[in-house]
Amino acid sequence: MANATNGHPATTRSHAEDLFADMGAQVANMNSTGVDDELDAKVTDEIESLCMNCHEQGTTRLLLTRIPYFREIVLMSFSCPHCNLRNNEIQSAGEIQPKAAKFAFRVDAVEDLQRQVVKTDTCIFRLEDLDLEIPPGKGRYSNLEGLIGTVREDLAAHQAERMAQMPDVGEKVGKVLEALGEMLEGKRVPFMISVDDPSGNSFIEPRPGDARGKWAKVEYVRTSEQNELLGLGNREVDAEGDAQTNGTAAPATDIRPEYHASGLVGGDDAPQAQAGNNIDAPPPDDDIIENNVYSFPATCPGCTHPCATNMKMVSIPYFKQVILMSTVCASCGYRSNEVKTGGEVPEKGQKLTLHVKTAEDLGRDVLKSESAALWCPELQLRVEPGTMGGRFTTVEGILTQIRRDLRAQAFGLEDGDAEDVSTHDSMTSDSKRTWDSFFADLGDAIEGRKPFTMVLEDPLASSYVQSFTAPEPDPQIEVLEYERTEEEEEDLGLRDIRTEGYESDAERERVEREDAKKASVEVDKDEIEAL
Repeated sequence: MANATNGHPATTRSHAEDLFADMGAQVANMNSTGVDDELDAKVTDEIESLCMNCHEQGTTRLLLTRIPYFREIVLMSFSCPHCNLRNNEIQSAGEIQPKAAKFAFRVDAVEDLQRQVVKTDTCIFRLEDLDLEIPPGKGRYSNLEGLIGTVREDLAAHQAERMAQMPDVGEKVGKVLEALGEMLEGKRVPFMISVDDPSGNSFIEPRPGDARGKWAKVEYVRTSEQNELLGLGNREVDAEGDAQTNGTAAPATDIRPEYHASGLVGGDDAPQAQAGNNIDAPPPDDDIIENNVYSFPATCPGCTHPCATNMKMVSIPYFKQVILMSTVCASCGYRSNEVKTGGEVPEKGQKLTLHVKTAEDLGRDVLKSESAALWCPELQLRVEPGTMGGRFTTVEGILTQIRRDLRAQAFGLEDGDAEDVSTHDSMTSDSKRTWDSFFADLGDAIEGRKPFTMVLEDPLASSYVQSFTAPEPDPQIEVLEYERTEEEEEDLGLRDIRTEGYESDAERERVEREDAKKASVEVDKDEIEAL
């Protein structure tokens, strides 16, 4: 957020920014104060707390801070001078994100174990290769080495008693401990780690230039059970009555009036069409008319209240028809936009390569489908499938969106903020230089000062780059069809699709059920006659 030092009024600072500052900024503030003010410039807050071990009074220290690759957190440290009990914990102080998030990371070398990790108290941490799952519990801010080391220490704490009382279980745990030790020493690589957090507040540190499949993030809509766990909703409570009791209104939006959700809720909590608002009810014959806006009921992933999802089908010249979808919640102001492509599944995937050389190339329309991966080798930029969802924008627009997301999610900065990412003290010097170079190259590319190559690899061939010479081939666009890998077909669910022969299978299953039913009746008759 902007402050008075960069030309904006200090009143634009949020309450969270006043309370949560970077560790480096807090230490610098202490160093800048005089000796007389040193006692007043406390970084931590101290609270007397009851020790649950000896039931004497101990001390809890609280540090409100903002850390790189995350948001606001509260660091808590408890110490008891009577029994020397110590305990450290982390709690997220940031808002619950609109969607849940799952991260996957592949450890290829010992250096990867130094990646920073934030594990909130609602997060599930998994070592996929060992099928080892750490359920939600105490929050942690550490690196992968520290997190895996803590898991190993916890398992080894009672291994002697386990071997004496349950030798079979102890032997299996011993193998897990051995594997964890080899992972920490780098003898058992590569291996996969996943972090699944319904609140969306956990994180694994990315690095510019990460290889394909090394780091991935997927956002998904929370289930009703996960929302209840986070205290966001109760299925037994009427959502509409709860929203009226709350009395809060959604923040103002600048989207077009026909896409607003206001005035669309009917008598059954379902959006209905109104005269004069350019929104049509779904047609009875299921025929979607191009350029018409349709609305259907949905549930807001942010607050679980009923909301409206608007849909419009448009045609992209020399490509295909696509569906634009927009969700707006009148209760909490949640908004999302996405692009869906339709049609049959092609036999092959498609790889589009665009050579961006001039400022005009930055204005080309780009459709990145949800299944497509995007990367720019010269910029050390890679976006895995599912990370951004579907986007229909320009080359400049998609790069700007990526920069905005990285600065906001990874560093807590707005896209226009002048603050440098290297001011974060928790980052290593190598990481600072890497991120500074990455954002500098990305900014030059957006401004048209740096030529680069943009590649869209889509196993469903549903992505598109505008051609300036259509229908003739564009010399700056390379189109390559390729055979999908078994892993891609498995991820897309194509191996489970059957378009031929399923009628005979259904008939065979029906006959088998009837034969089994007749056999059961005959057995019952025999038992009755025997009695």
